[in-house]
Amino acid sequence: MSNTGLQTLDYVVFFTYLVGVSAYGYWIYNQKKSKEVSATDYFLAEGSLTFWAIGASIIASNISAEHFIGMSGSGFAIGLAISSYEWMAAASLIVVALFILPVYLKNNIYTMPQFLRQRYNPTVATIMAVFWLLLYVFVNLTSILYLGALALEVTAGLDFTYGIIGLGIFAVIITVGGMKVIGYTDVVQVIVLVLGGLATTYLALDLVSQHFNEPGILNALALLKEKGDSHFHMILPKESPFYKDLPGLSVIIGAMWINNLAYFGCNQYIIQRTLGANLSTARNGILFAAVLKLLIPIIVVIPGIAAFVLYENGMFQQEMLDTAGVIKPDHAYPVLLNLLPTGLKGMAFAALTAAIVASLAGKANSISTIFTLDIYKQYINPKASEATLVKIGRITIWVAMAIGVLIAPQLRVLEQAYQFIQEYSSFITPGVFAIFIFGMFWKRTTSAAALTAALLTIPLSTAGKFLWPDIPFLDRMGIIFLILSAVIIIMTLADKNSRNNPKGLEIESSMFNAGRSFVVGSIVICGVLAALYTVFW
Repeated sequence: MSNTGLQTLDYVVFFTYLVGVSAYGYWIYNQKKSKEVSATDYFLAEGSLTFWAIGASIIASNISAEHFIGMSGSGFAIGLAISSYEWMAAASLIVVALFILPVYLKNNIYTMPQFLRQRYNPTVATIMAVFWLLLYVFVNLTSILYLGALALEVTAGLDFTYGIIGLGIFAVIITVGGMKVIGYTDVVQVIVLVLGGLATTYLALDLVSQHFNEPGILNALALLKEKGDSHFHMILPKESPFYKDLPGLSVIIGAMWINNLAYFGCNQYIIQRTLGANLSTARNGILFAAVLKLLIPIIVVIPGIAAFVLYENGMFQQEMLDTAGVIKPDHAYPVLLNLLPTGLKGMAFAALTAAIVASLAGKANSISTIFTLDIYKQYINPKASEATLVKIGRITIWVAMAIGVLIAPQLRVLEQAYQFIQEYSSFITPGVFAIFIFGMFWKRTTSAAALTAALLTIPLSTAGKFLWPDIPFLDRMGIIFLILSAVIIIMTLADKNSRNNPKGLEIESSMFNAGRSFVVGSIVICGVLAALYTVFW
């Protein structure tokens, strides 16, 4: 039944996408090539991204092989519950747009370390800049390259090493054009990944209906619910073998909020798309991203559940095993891609590549921005010209991608890469969120308290992993956040000078007023989320 590898028509479709995106990016690049590009324009595309470009770029940068391969694999192993990362993210994005984004724009923030420097001091900013660079390069960038190359290997038979190198080079080509090129090419990438992703979902549902001789997509959905009922519960019970990955109510009233708010609100990689726009445009862009977030589980989780049901009923018995004969959940999505008809498979392959490349480009741009503006300009060459900063930014992109290419092959030992990314990213999340949230909304918070929290976040997270191995990592992250929050509060209250902290931010209630369309859209999104969790509780 498998149709491993791409056929001639698949290559035509795929290379049409490849050339089209590259040509579009080159055209955008040429539009601004005639004038000298400032560092702000290069890193942020100041004032030139529309709301739909911002929203599409957020999603394109966020969705990658870790979703198509990793989250689909978690759909195979765990079920619909893994969708909480996407659906709760939609709610979190609304909170970010309402309360966190206005603070950045009011204070002309370009990078997250810059915010920390203005609100606290250079030491706090530098420590967190180094943390972010290490996380982005050694966890995020490498895992995206690994999962992308794995998908190319399983789907098209492309050599794993060549896949890593090819993805890295293609991503660099897009990234060196700056944020404006990334932002507008991401619109194309999102269109391709949604259409290609929906094609794979359709195939998966069609396979289910054919296998059980009940034609029709609606029948296939009913069959999935019937045959894989254990995979259609959003809130996992404690006896579930995957409770440690998704600990029950914590996903809707616990630390999942900390995880998402830190990721979407305090993460250069994501929030950077909004920092060059006005508040209204940026908010609408984030709202558009929240709408797209609702669709992601349809594209990546449903195919994983379909693969599980088909596997349980006799299909893919060999394809889902690794070379040692062990079930490999991350094979679910590539196995389904191999069954697509010629041409459509090329489109789905392009969608997967689009997600990988867009995410790599966004991550590389953030690495470049933080290193150039917060390390190079601050400590190495404070008098650097705009042209020099842009040049250093481009060199940084090449260096970061080269490191990722070298390290990515070492991740082959992972079973569920998505959970690896979530857990190890969470090592700095409690400290990041505590420092930012107190810095924004409590004027008294001192630099010493923030510095202590920054220094403690990784040691406490590491100790928590070894001392509390049976506690789910999301709950563990919540506990660390509470500990760090207590440290910040106690140290700040103990400082008599904190009452007149000159670096405390002036917050005006008018900053948090939103337009009617944003409010209506937010209510609709929250209503949809309430319905989903009610139906699939």
